[in-house]
Amino acid sequence: MTNTNPLWKVLLLAGALIIGLIFALPNIFGSDPAVQVSSSDGVLSDGVKNRVKTALSQAGFTDLEFREENNRLLALFANEDDQLKGRDAIREVTDAGVTNVALNLVSASPAWLRSFAEPMYLGLDLRGGVHFLMDVDMDAAIASSEQRYVSDWKRVVRSEKIRGTNIQYRDDKIQARFRGAEDRDRMMQIFSNSAPELFFTPRDEGEFFFVDAALSESAEREERTAALQQNIITLRNRINELGVAEPVIQQQGLDRIVVQLPGVQDPAKARDILGATATLEYRLVYGSEPDWASAANGGPIPTDARLYKRRGSGAPVLLQREIIVTGDQIKGASAGIDQQSGGPAVFVNLDGVGARNMLEVTQENVGNPMAVVYIEKKKFTNLVDGVEVEETRDIEEVISVATINDVLSHRFQTTGLTATEAADISLLLRSGALKAPIQIVEERTVGPNLGKANIRQGFMAAIVGLAVVVVFMALYYRVFGLIAGAALIINVVLIIAVLSAPGLQATLTLPGIAGIVLTTGMAVDANVLIFERIREELKAGAAVQTAINAGYDKAFVTIADANITTLIAAVVLFSMGTGSIKGFAITLCIGILTSMFTAIFGSRVIVNALFGNRRLSTLPI
Repeated sequence: MTNTNPLWKVLLLAGALIIGLIFALPNIFGSDPAVQVSSSDGVLSDGVKNRVKTALSQAGFTDLEFREENNRLLALFANEDDQLKGRDAIREVTDAGVTNVALNLVSASPAWLRSFAEPMYLGLDLRGGVHFLMDVDMDAAIASSEQRYVSDWKRVVRSEKIRGTNIQYRDDKIQARFRGAEDRDRMMQIFSNSAPELFFTPRDEGEFFFVDAALSESAEREERTAALQQNIITLRNRINELGVAEPVIQQQGLDRIVVQLPGVQDPAKARDILGATATLEYRLVYGSEPDWASAANGGPIPTDARLYKRRGSGAPVLLQREIIVTGDQIKGASAGIDQQSGGPAVFVNLDGVGARNMLEVTQENVGNPMAVVYIEKKKFTNLVDGVEVEETRDIEEVISVATINDVLSHRFQTTGLTATEAADISLLLRSGALKAPIQIVEERTVGPNLGKANIRQGFMAAIVGLAVVVVFMALYYRVFGLIAGAALIINVVLIIAVLSAPGLQATLTLPGIAGIVLTTGMAVDANVLIFERIREELKAGAAVQTAINAGYDKAFVTIADANITTLIAAVVLFSMGTGSIKGFAITLCIGILTSMFTAIFGSRVIVNALFGNRRLSTLPI
């Protein structure tokens, strides 16, 4: 009996090894720090490219490598310090609202290799950056959605010329009060036809007739999903404005979002921009200054008005409760200079709904004053019974009161801000308003130097672990131990190749390295079972070729059972885990599959090639 290899087995092993080496090769070359320049509209003009190259040349970078890939310009630097200086030089000659400038890491592989193979992405713990876990306030999302119906209902009631009504949002529902049951029933029918997603409840109290409305259960579920998705889109837009390459933004559970920002050097700035809920509201002014002073001094405040304070002076201002335009109706904004006053201004573009509302209101109120309310959510720390308690409050200030001199529609400007506020709020308005408030419940920061240390130590752990296993196997199983070592090295190459394969491009993290190191030890288990089985067959008097064949065939079921149970555990880890746990589970799953291929198939091909066609009385095992 002989154990020979069919040609297809040799070709399969050789092909897997060659392809594995090719796709694993980019990880040897590593990555270079780079500054990525791209356009918000997806097309980077030659003028911007030339300005960037000229600015870097003037900053002292004369021998830089530039790459143009996927409508973006990449400038490669020798180290992180030069990278930061280059980014600052580029930002001075580009428009923040049009051009995105981001730090990045790009492959240092030769051009021929980059055309089809890329290295694995590095996670935060290896590259450095910031990790945020954010909680979305779903109750606020529902309340905000329901409050929008108040102004619509008021317009409908006015158009139907029904007097003596009062519509407000109170006790987590929309309440409409009427003086007659017929008016109530007729308006409830109109409301329900225009808003089938609401659940209506009529009730009577004394001389008044009410209808209460709230979102139905199905509509509430849809609103929660929409709030989460809208927040993810908004956060992604804000991150693009910040200039972060390859961010990770993922939903976690039903009301949480994970944001990872590799390479971020200023976590405080990132936290402020991502968590900010600053926005603008436009309202008509109510009454005149005597009315404002009376309300501020304890006098009655009309039900259709709200009392605000002017920024800086703290002077009182009464504004109408009905909002003309809100932040989520603003589709574009840019910071600039007001031509008349010379001060900072935000130039605002409205969507169709916002433009229609602004047009209708300003047509009827030319000559009347309109105010701009700046709303920002801030955290405060109070001392309660000797314990610091953190709370979040909305700060609402009137930043501008101006007379409506002409009919406004899609585009207009807002003044009354400092230069920094104008830049920040234009960024927030460009990226969209958050549909629901978010709170950062977890934050982790990893410095780039610590990331380099993690890479170095993880790499050393993998190399040392591999070397120790190979030496032990060679001492214990002699030539067969060296064959197992060769299969083990092929296994590591295949793991790295699969993780680097186009379409997967996994993110390598410290737990991922731990998974590779773990599979290094686990992969040799299959060979141990096979070799021990061969030993037993030889001790039982079996011929060498029979022992080899029986060792591989009889150990297969045991190896398969052991690996399948581990694979099930890894799949459960991946499906139920988050973040770093998923990274560990991915490498573990891939390692289990590749180890079965190399230990059972690969090592047998090598053993058959060395001993399968020879007449031997014993084996070096």
